[in-house]
Amino acid sequence: MPATAVRNEIIARCRRLVVKVGTNAICDASGRLDCSAVENLTGQIAAVVKSGRKVALVSSGAIGSGMGELALSARPKTMPQLQAAAAVGQGRLMQAFHEAFARCGVKVAQVLLTRDDFEDRSRYLNIRNTLAALEEYGALPIINENDTVAVEEIRFGENDVLAALVATMLGAEVAVFLTGVDGVMKDGKIVDVITQVDDQAMALVRADRSKLGSGGMASKLTAAAMVTRAGEVAVIANCSAPRVLERLLAGEKLGTVFVPARRRMTSRQRWIGQAARAAGRIVVDDGAARALVSGGKSLLPSGITAVAGRFERGDMIAVFDAAGREIARGLTNYSSQQIDAIKGLKTSAIARQLGEKPYDEVIHRNNMTVRKTD
Repeated sequence: MPATAVRNEIIARCRRLVVKVGTNAICDASGRLDCSAVENLTGQIAAVVKSGRKVALVSSGAIGSGMGELALSARPKTMPQLQAAAAVGQGRLMQAFHEAFARCGVKVAQVLLTRDDFEDRSRYLNIRNTLAALEEYGALPIINENDTVAVEEIRFGENDVLAALVATMLGAEVAVFLTGVDGVMKDGKIVDVITQVDDQAMALVRADRSKLGSGGMASKLTAAAMVTRAGEVAVIANCSAPRVLERLLAGEKLGTVFVPARRRMTSRQRWIGQAARAAGRIVVDDGAARALVSGGKSLLPSGITAVAGRFERGDMIAVFDAAGREIARGLTNYSSQQIDAIKGLKTSAIARQLGEKPYDEVIHRNNMTVRKTD
């Protein structure tokens, strides 16, 4: 789909969007909250809300705000220091948003999340239900990673991925990533449209990140890939561009647009393919890979060549082809030990090998999300 069509037919007509704003968009060089930047952002979002669209805001800035409050000259390095800065800064951040949105007549709600909240299916659904209830009350959710309690194993590391997970959870047609640059750049020019986030697209990214933030363009492309795989549009644009949201929603050529996949994932597929992290992995031969990717088939033990990691029945696992590419994710019907025992066997041999055969399939098609590899 051409960029013009994406802008005019999807972005301009969207009814629900997620806006992600980074630390540098709302904090000055010292890390203190920039009140004028906050006012500008809230004014734009309030206008979008009053137009009848549903908006969720994912905002970084707690650690940066805490840096300003604590007069720190550099971003803390250790986890306890980062958590302490976030504890100081999160209240100040929400106070600024609450006051700014109140002046625009918009109610707000704070939602703090960790990676674990998305891992567990029931908690994932609870988050979605809470956000739906806030929508019914007419309150704008302001979402951030719960840096105060997050640890290295469960923290997002940057809010770009968090924004992508929220967007896919809500089924938002558009996810807008506001950053300090005009979009993805190539040879000094803005890349207007990216049809697929592949190795070629990632090669455009410079391996840098901001002084205050924890992300970078690479994390934004990773997030954009998650959004587009689910069948939605992602946009990276400059937060300092005048009336950036208004212009984007008017279909104006602005920033870099990421084209969505042709088929939208179902809600269950979004959780399987995007939110839950894999507990282990299996490798399949070329025939099984073709059956999964092109044939829409379930995964049988005969096509499995290797198992890695320890996992139990019902866990999320990743499926890799012989070339080392991840081609699918799904809920396993067997443990890693059982799969290792039946790999390469026909389904008729499962009971003889294990003493039982509760399922023919290692992963049923209904519990699997397949990824494109081209």
